[in-house]
Amino acid sequence: MYDRDRVAQRLGMGLEAVRPGFAAIAMSVSEDMINGHGICHGGYLFALADTACAYACNSYNVNTLSQAVNIVFMAPAQCGDKLVAEATESNHAGRTSTYDIKVFNGARKVIAVAQGQCRSLRGKLVDSLPSLREVS
Repeated sequence: MYDRDRVAQRLGMGLEAVRPGFAAIAMSVSEDMINGHGICHGGYLFALADTACAYACNSYNVNTLSQAVNIVFMAPAQCGDKLVAEATESNHAGRTSTYDIKVFNGARKVIAVAQGQCRSLRGKLVDSLPSLREVS
């Protein structure tokens, strides 16, 4: 998935961990991500949280898309901060799953919290690998 993810690549995001129902994605805050208040623009924090959600919901090797993501910014991220977003599946029913997402700085301070809702489609993300979940 990362090989085709131009957004994650362009923003310098890196895959820290992936397992069924979980993903951790890292990103360092660069100068061009700083807003007029001198802190990381919320759009970049959202992109990081949404990307972690995307990798977690696709970790079962079933094509899955985000339907909705809500985010609350808890603390500012500064230029130079290495951020990690962790997304964990919290509920699953049929083709719909929800994910709890937290964005941390290097000191493990919570920068943002989010919840994602995802919908599984038919088909595999990687044809040569087995699906770890049935889609009805």
